[in-house]
Amino acid sequence: MLLVEHTTLPLDGGTFHALATTGGDRPLLFLHGFPDHPPTAKPFFAELESRDHRVLAPWLRGYAPSPIEGPYDVETHVADVLAILDRWSPNAPVDVVGHDWGAIITYALCSQAASRIARAVTLAVPHPLTFMRQLRSPAQLRASWYMGLFQLPGSERIIKAREYRLIDRLWRRWSPGFQLDADQRKELHACLDASKLGPIAYYRALLKTSRADIKRSAQPIAVPLLALHGEQDGCVLPPTLDDRKRFAGPYQRDIVAGVGHFLHIEAPAEIAERVSGWLRAM
Repeated sequence: MLLVEHTTLPLDGGTFHALATTGGDRPLLFLHGFPDHPPTAKPFFAELESRDHRVLAPWLRGYAPSPIEGPYDVETHVADVLAILDRWSPNAPVDVVGHDWGAIITYALCSQAASRIARAVTLAVPHPLTFMRQLRSPAQLRASWYMGLFQLPGSERIIKAREYRLIDRLWRRWSPGFQLDADQRKELHACLDASKLGPIAYYRALLKTSRADIKRSAQPIAVPLLALHGEQDGCVLPPTLDDRKRFAGPYQRDIVAGVGHFLHIEAPAEIAERVSGWLRAM
């Protein structure tokens, strides 16, 4: 049975909150995505712990109860994560698993702080430059309509309307046939309510991405990395571009049948087995 603690990490940039497993020896940092927070992934953490991974899963900046003040650019998130690692594992690199926005942060970490990362797994999002090319396709543009909505002033009112009906709709569309139970939805809605504009401000920060940020993301990643993608993902369509040139170290991309965008929540045992197998093989 999973034993998980709610812990705090006082940092210069504010006090971050996290879930932490009490078992497992191999340190693994999990970074969540949108619209999500760590509690929905508890079954996944249990599966990782049973495979001897010691999981730390912080609420990222912008998600209450962690600091909700910006900025929300990727560089700030990378700095936050490195500060967390300085406190949690200052003397040894850790494995990192990132989903959705957490995956984007993971790619940046691997590019900018490779010595701090032992091995990495990304869920549901390909390399950022691969995704930028993918956005040229009409199908991906249609799937990414929400990114445009979030740029509009007042879009937060649309998100909150009718008890976060839009958020529940995104979950259903992105992971067809899957739905969080009522208690999980209520807990997630409460997180989003307390977070104000933080979660959608990530998307507004994209418009301020600098050339320097893009240039840094173009550097090949040497950290061994596995990219997992749900076959039924309705948010980021399963990538087909050959992007091996983005990686200088061991790299593998797997499309997982029968799951969508929230693959680690839909199939926690299967995804944990794939993740653990990769992390142990390197």
